[in-house]
Amino acid sequence: MTVNVGIIMLVHTALHRAEQVARYWVDSGCPVVIHVDKNVEKGTYDKFVLSLSDLPMVRFSRRHRCEWGTWGIVAATQEASAMMLADFPDVTHVYLASGSCLPLRPMNELRDYLEARPRTDFIESATTADVPWTVGGLDQERFTLRFPFSWKRHRRLFDAYVSLQRRVKFRRKIPDGLVPHMGSQWWCLTRQTLSAILQDPDRGTYDAYFRKVWIPDECYFQTLVRLYSTRIESRSLTLSKFDFQGKPHIFYDDHLQLLRRSDCFVARKIWTHADRLYEVFLGDPLKTNQSEPNPGKIDRIFARAVDRRTRGRSGLYMQSRFPHEGWENGVSSGPYSIFEGFSDLFEDFEPWLAKTTGARVHGHLFHPERAEFEGRQPVFAGGLSDSPTLRDNNGRSFLRNLIWNTRGERQCFQFGPRDKQYISWDLAKDPNAQIIVISGAWAVPLFLSNSNFADLREEAARLQKIESQHLDILRSIYAKARIRVWTMAEFVEAPMEALQTVVDEISPKQGRRLTEAPRMVNLAGFGQFLQNLKNQGMHPFLIGDFPVDPVPTNATRAARKPYLVR
Repeated sequence: MTVNVGIIMLVHTALHRAEQVARYWVDSGCPVVIHVDKNVEKGTYDKFVLSLSDLPMVRFSRRHRCEWGTWGIVAATQEASAMMLADFPDVTHVYLASGSCLPLRPMNELRDYLEARPRTDFIESATTADVPWTVGGLDQERFTLRFPFSWKRHRRLFDAYVSLQRRVKFRRKIPDGLVPHMGSQWWCLTRQTLSAILQDPDRGTYDAYFRKVWIPDECYFQTLVRLYSTRIESRSLTLSKFDFQGKPHIFYDDHLQLLRRSDCFVARKIWTHADRLYEVFLGDPLKTNQSEPNPGKIDRIFARAVDRRTRGRSGLYMQSRFPHEGWENGVSSGPYSIFEGFSDLFEDFEPWLAKTTGARVHGHLFHPERAEFEGRQPVFAGGLSDSPTLRDNNGRSFLRNLIWNTRGERQCFQFGPRDKQYISWDLAKDPNAQIIVISGAWAVPLFLSNSNFADLREEAARLQKIESQHLDILRSIYAKARIRVWTMAEFVEAPMEALQTVVDEISPKQGRRLTEAPRMVNLAGFGQFLQNLKNQGMHPFLIGDFPVDPVPTNATRAARKPYLVR
């Protein structure tokens, strides 16, 4: 049997492109029936009809008002299909396309493909239980509730009526013998199957039911084809890609090679101004290609595009994700380290750490008076200012920008209870953060100060309360950072061992032992200072069990004589 394909075009915009494509179909030997949306002005419609009046194989069907998600699209398809079957009795297959569709392969290849698969209907048709396509919360309910209101024009009425039906537990009865199926509205059906659907004696019942189904163009033919088709290929011959919101991807000129690689016969949705695509695919046909249509060849590229759009690059924010908490792809773009208490305990910790690890070492970036960048620069990478007002306007973005602007460079900074604490949760929940704490080290500057003891006691109580709350955050089940906490008493017992551990975590590849250490402040009398705080009723429990008269930690031990074994 000779295959003769008829094309139905549903057009609502870019009529000049639809004219180009229609002429291509006719030149390829295909009759074309065009439905133009009733929303198109009559003058524009008349000009479009006149522009194709020289083609005897083009027909225009009765117009319907087509709105997304409503019955009008199905009615337009039925009207055009009936005209196709009546006016062109030689048509064996009917191919449904839109005005934004573009043929990718010559028509003779489509005819050969269909001839090799006789009596086969190509239409995506699957039950809602089998596929996760539905977007918007309505899957089986779209077949059991009523949807008389437009989702686009009357959103509040739509939602309110759905809620009302759920509340009263309203359920529509699905006509006997029907099992609702869904799929792409772009299909290619045999004459026998399409005519059986249109001439079914129960069509009135089916039409009445599907008129109040949500998005009937994606389920009417997809469901009824199961009643009559002898062989269904549940796939569309039209390449159509959708994003994570269920909206179709638009193809532009730079998608030329992707469209060729898909080996599909038709693609939608083509950008109106994609001149290169229309020029190439509507021009001279390429060498015959008998490949099976395989949109899977480009699925990986589209999956990466969707992932980049929804997740983005780690630590980089954009308008589509920034307002939504939890949509970010990682809190920051790279690893960084926070040192708490080290600058209080060591006099030259920052330059020592920078020299030892090669990292960029800052002071207290969240100090109340200014952001202490490395070398106390007023402006740092990416135009970040040390102004506390600008920083505190959005401290989260301040930190994220700092890490993003210095990608490839390890950033380290100091933090403590004297700093702004609003950033604590962000630090704790960031898997890229390394937090090293010497709890209670805030007491060292108090010990070295020359203030009244009553004031020191009050300040010590305030700082300990702040650090205690910070440590509770670090111990939370939501904390994802790599956290290490020493009490000051524990750290002072073996400072070199602790510093070696810290350096190894920052620069694991170096693998060398420390040969020098930062200079620790003189702690002579510190134990008695802590005892005085206790005597005044303030218990510095975060410092640990610090002895009243500690052994000097910087003193070198006498080397033991080696044992000689003979």
